Amino acid sequence: MNRSPRAPHVASGFGAVFDGPTAAVLIPKGRALVARRIFDRGASIQLKQDRKRGAGNELRPGELVIVEPAGIQRAKQHGRMVTQPVGKVVRRLGSPDVTRDVLEALMIERGLRRTFPGTVEHHAQAAATGEDLFTRRDLTDLATFTMDPEGAKDYDDAISAEADGDRIRVWVHIADVTSFVRPGDPVDKEAYRRATSVYVPGAVEPMLPEALSNQACSLVPGEPRRAVSVEMLFGADGMESAAFHRTTIRSDARLTYGQVDEIFAGAARAQDPWAGPLDLARKIGRSLQELRERRQALEVESSEPVFDFDRAGEATEVHAETQTESHKVIEHLMIAANEAVARYLSDHHLPTLYRVHERPEPERVNALVDQLVALGVATPPLPEHFTPQQAEVFVGEISAFVADHVRRTGTGRASLSPLVLRALKQAVYSPENLGHSGLRSTHYCHFTSPIRRYPDVVAHRALLAGLGLDDVAPKAKDLWEAAEWTSAGERNAAAIERKADDVSRAFVLDRLLREQGWKPPDADSQRSRRPDRGAMREHAQGGPFFAGEVSGVIGGGLFVAFGPDLEFEGMVPLRELKEARGGYWNLDDLEVKLVDENSGSEIAIGASIKVAVISVEPARGRVDLLPVSV
Repeated sequence: MNRSPRAPHVASGFGAVFDGPTAAVLIPKGRALVARRIFDRGASIQLKQDRKRGAGNELRPGELVIVEPAGIQRAKQHGRMVTQPVGKVVRRLGSPDVTRDVLEALMIERGLRRTFPGTVEHHAQAAATGEDLFTRRDLTDLATFTMDPEGAKDYDDAISAEADGDRIRVWVHIADVTSFVRPGDPVDKEAYRRATSVYVPGAVEPMLPEALSNQACSLVPGEPRRAVSVEMLFGADGMESAAFHRTTIRSDARLTYGQVDEIFAGAARAQDPWAGPLDLARKIGRSLQELRERRQALEVESSEPVFDFDRAGEATEVHAETQTESHKVIEHLMIAANEAVARYLSDHHLPTLYRVHERPEPERVNALVDQLVALGVATPPLPEHFTPQQAEVFVGEISAFVADHVRRTGTGRASLSPLVLRALKQAVYSPENLGHSGLRSTHYCHFTSPIRRYPDVVAHRALLAGLGLDDVAPKAKDLWEAAEWTSAGERNAAAIERKADDVSRAFVLDRLLREQGWKPPDADSQRSRRPDRGAMREHAQGGPFFAGEVSGVIGGGLFVAFGPDLEFEGMVPLRELKEARGGYWNLDDLEVKLVDENSGSEIAIGASIKVAVISVEPARGRVDLLPVSV
């Protein structure tokens, strides 16, 4: 495309990048204020003056705000006429030094609404208090309990269990969201638009309004609630039969994972009426775990960061929540219910959305084995040529070898499981039942979380219509678009959640360092400006120091998980590695090591490393590290 000599130049840092809500901090420039982005670097945004803003309500330097485009302006820059987008402050959020304010800014900038339209709230409230139009099986006398994380607010699944001779009958009760949310109504349209709830530390962007998600649909103890119940009969060889009902249930107790783990460990006692059902659920969970191991399903050692906040909205601590037996009991029962529903829908040729995880490509599996061998991790022998069906089996075996390596050596926890996952295809939603490779399941859908995932709503409608309990069957012609939309929504939510975790970790680390007397040199607040890098490096050499593990390598440096529980993450830029070790470092062909061309020295994924912090940019979730020893 030829540019006219008279065409205006677009200033660097602007253009299409500033085309929607942008989180920024206000900084003075002469007598005016400009907005500086907090999540991305770039030129500051000129602000349109708001003449309607009253006295005493003026914008102040240092405020965290949301800016939206408000036109463009022409200005002279370095002797040239340029055009610059102009922004307008549309929301004031607080301080860039407060974690909760920054997370709110992140959610808004990434397109989350943070509120529901009035029409949606009105319809949700009306539905929550409206009459139940469906016939139900009364299961309120059945001993029932929920089991969730400590801070959960929406309880969309509950469990009951009874002995039936030498077999065990288990009910998985799921909130009957579709009795409240009808196809095409304002709540349904908004839920579809959102596709999924988004969870960030200390906050949530729910798929459904609170009148439903935290109230009418939440299976709180002591209150009768509408449910769709999956009744499964388990024998010595696994599930023997499954039936599905629209029910009314009443939970007897709200249990937490920590509480149940204490019971399982013998440190606390279960109470009636849920003590017996919990013990039976535990037995079925263990049998399902054994079945999963026999069919060589994917085994991944993972943990989730959990953050504590103070009243001011500051993230104060982070710890890793690992999967315990209580988590696994619920996970296995939910998987069993999802499989039972998916099998019914498939056997009866009912249009729905399946949760699909296609088989891995043999080339990717071979590459994974090469990477693991280079890292000194034992792997099962593979034939020279194999099919995708065999690749699925081999990946399950490989994941078990990796998990055993992590448990046995205590290394690779932050690096090896992600390496396995990157060799696999991504799970998506699809109208075609292609199976779930990771679970080694031939029939699988998402059914057990309709409060927070729209595909679960679709599965509920398909099931209930197929049973003759409702008339809201999904239309096959709409499902391909719905699959693409909800898969994209899930990916977007995951990206926001990862970024929010990075931001929260960086805030906790910044707080920890300052409590230990660490302060960036030549700056009152590193959050506001970056001091000289040489001075920062020299300052970091005085500590504090952290033990860590190399969690990833790229051409530009090392990613490191560090801290007592590897709860923090940061990067050793290549320039810092060269400064500390000398040499000329390149990424190896397998992308698991940095290799010094001069000496042949290697730094591999999983290697132990000691680091010091050079800089922390909490709002960007960025931590730069200095290698002390590796």
